[in-house]
Amino acid sequence: MKTMNLPIILTWMRVAMIPLVIALYYLPTEWMGVHLRDTIGAIAFIVAALTDWFDGWLARRWNQTSSFGAFLDPVADKLMVCAALLILLDLSRLDSFIALIIIGRELTISALREWMATIGARDSVAVHWLGKLKTTAQMVAIPCLMFAQTWQGIPFYQVGQVLIYVAAILTVWSMFYYMRKAWPIIRKQA
Repeated sequence: MKTMNLPIILTWMRVAMIPLVIALYYLPTEWMGVHLRDTIGAIAFIVAALTDWFDGWLARRWNQTSSFGAFLDPVADKLMVCAALLILLDLSRLDSFIALIIIGRELTISALREWMATIGARDSVAVHWLGKLKTTAQMVAIPCLMFAQTWQGIPFYQVGQVLIYVAAILTVWSMFYYMRKAWPIIRKQA
């Protein structure tokens, strides 16, 4: 298959990790204990987040970008984040309103980008530094909340709580940014 290359394989690996991480949280806690489970879950999320950065870097560096990769990469990211948020909700480590804000924004902006692509205006809602900052805050907050322990004097749960609220604020801000950029085109199309 021509579209199979290392960056796409890494993206598929990220997708495959999602059910494995979810399954980890369905195992009886007696099997490994909460601390070990949370440590493994946080590490798995960090590995997945790093492959997100690495597969994009490799694709650009090796000139292996493809339309399939451009489609699959954000889908893998959103699945990964949504699955982790649902796990955190189940563990009562995340407020449902924050999860709703983040998941709602992801659905809204994905739909907006898809629609803008169909009318040939996808570049008007291209990724902006604000969206990258939101993603960074999210990708640091989530494993901190999954780990939820103090280690080396660092209270990871509290750090995660602060960062998830920062991510939620950036989520709303970036959504309004993208909607404002698209609004003239939306009005013209309507």
